[in-house]
Order: sequence, then C-alpha cells, then structure tokens
Amino acid sequence: MRAFMLPAAIILSIGSASLAMAAGTTTAGVIKTLDMKTHTITLADGTAYMLPQGFKDPGLKVGEKVSVIWDMKGKVHEASAVSVLKG
Repeated sequence: MRAFMLPAAIILSIGSASLAMAAGTTTAGVIKTLDMKTHTITLADGTAYMLPQGFKDPGLKVGEKVSVIWDMKGKVHEASAVSVLKG
C-alpha cells in the first residue's frame, strides 16, 4: 500500500502544478490605449496584451479599469479574457 502512495502523490503534485500554470495570470490596470484593428490593449503600466481573434468587446474605453487574464506566448502577452472592473 505504501509503495503505491508515493508515486501517486508525486503524480498528483505534478498534475496540479501543470493545471495551475494553464490557468493564466490575472492583472488589473487602467487602459492606456486600445486598438481593435490590431487586437491590442495597453495598460497604464505600459504592458501590451494581444486580444484573441474572436474577442467580443464588452464596451472597453481608454481610462477604464480592467482585469486581464493572460499567458506568455514567446515574447507576447496573450490575453484570454478582459473584463471591466466596477468600483
């Protein structure tokens, strides 16, 4: 029984780490520039995010506070979701 538990624990820990990495990173900030032609959004800190091709604009505006869920793809911050933060 103990011989089975150690490999199972190792597999579970590796699996959970890969799931956490797949979830993406969330960043909040204020929109500095927004260009729907090139599918990019730049926050006030200067970081630019590429929006997905089928992105549905929820009414984003410059100066609005948003939350961006993104992953790093090479040298590009690739956004998977952008939502407006109220408050």
